[in-house]
Amino acid sequence: MVLGSAIFAFGLVNFNMRNHLAEGGVTGITLILYNLFHIDPGVSNLVLNIPLFIIGWRMLGRNVFIYTILSTACLSVFLWIFQYVIPFSFSLRHDMTLAALFAGVTIGTGLGIIFRYGGTTGGTDIIARLAFRYWGWQMGKTLFAIDACVITLSLVYLDYREAMYTLVAVFVGARVIDFIQNGAYAANAAMIISKKNSEIAKKIIEELDRSATIIPGKGGFTGQEIDVLYCVVSRSEIFRLKNIIQSVDPHAFVAVHDIHDVLGEGFTLDENKKPLFEN
Repeated sequence: MVLGSAIFAFGLVNFNMRNHLAEGGVTGITLILYNLFHIDPGVSNLVLNIPLFIIGWRMLGRNVFIYTILSTACLSVFLWIFQYVIPFSFSLRHDMTLAALFAGVTIGTGLGIIFRYGGTTGGTDIIARLAFRYWGWQMGKTLFAIDACVITLSLVYLDYREAMYTLVAVFVGARVIDFIQNGAYAANAAMIISKKNSEIAKKIIEELDRSATIIPGKGGFTGQEIDVLYCVVSRSEIFRLKNIIQSVDPHAFVAVHDIHDVLGEGFTLDENKKPLFEN
């Protein structure tokens, strides 16, 4: 929580505030107050979140509520530190594309770490949860609507050029958040339907040093019993996997899809090492 808040605050101060870029949610409101009335974002962030904490504490659950308070408090502290104690000079007004990319990457990284380990930054997350509970509004749509309204309000101090670069930063940040939440180890999975699945599985084990799982299936049109072979490989191995299937059964049906996170032996677990955590 502390690391994510520090990265988030660093990006907000040095790339958003220094280069006149806005942001969505409560953070975006703090930037509006800063640019119009020179109110410190660290202070306004706490003040704006306190009533939301009071309203939504029962909905978050004990652990998430504690993590959310921790993240919000750390964010305010680090906003103050990076403004007054450890200032940096990252003025990129001459290259706003670079400023938007840096803003998106740093803020997305900070939020992604916070979300991945069970915390939130309060603010609009709480509002979205309340809207879902009492009115059935989808959280994603609610968050998007709030962010859109805040960025629109930010036009009181942004020009159209800065507003467009803000959208670039928000888009990049969202992609980075997804990348960190879903996991950095991406792979491909293949579902193979063939009358020679046993032979294909044997060659996969011998040539790729990967395993495969045979799942009993049934044809929807023919009603015949048929096995489905399921195999996960790294993206660099998918071409070799296709060649193996083609060499054994050119008529095999193969469906390949992306996997965003892979855990376990052959990917994140070394069979020669003990697990990090044991009961």
